[in-house]
Amino acid sequence: MRALTLTQNITVDGSIEMLDDWFDPAADDPDQREITRRDSAACDAILLGRQTFEDFRGYWPLQTEDTTGITEELNTIEKIVVSTTLTDPQWQNTTIIPADPVGAVADLKRGDGGEISLTGSITLCHTLIAAGLVDEFRLWTFPYVQGRGRRLVPDGHRAPLTLLEHRAFGSGVVYTRWSPRKDRS
Repeated sequence: MRALTLTQNITVDGSIEMLDDWFDPAADDPDQREITRRDSAACDAILLGRQTFEDFRGYWPLQTEDTTGITEELNTIEKIVVSTTLTDPQWQNTTIIPADPVGAVADLKRGDGGEISLTGSITLCHTLIAAGLVDEFRLWTFPYVQGRGRRLVPDGHRAPLTLLEHRAFGSGVVYTRWSPRKDRS
């Protein structure tokens, strides 16, 4: 059974939609690199919604001086994109899920392999959170209040979580890992 891990950059006020410049995808903070590499090593597939996929495809393959290693990782890792409109991904190692992401992701989780990481893709995140398919939340909380933007969870969703890990960095960024508790009410 594969785990679905949701990895998000988030503001202190809970926004994951980047409407201001509070996050730089090319930043390579040495203090945070160890965790990023550890988490990446456990993952062998990345799950994305169409918009996030197109944003990634339009940015990462074009980076020629990437010190983070993200370009190389994204060019080689299995990419799974949920889209009813995309027909040609135009990026190697990409599979398209054209319908029912809940059923398709449940099937992926039953397969063999490493973790499946979901990032960005707010609508897809909300769908999979509501369906109870997320096994772990990995949050990079940035010291910024945006005051607007879409949030991590869909409105009205509630679930108790268990803290698995907490790390604070000199930059003010905080990394936390959370697991949904099995004793949900």
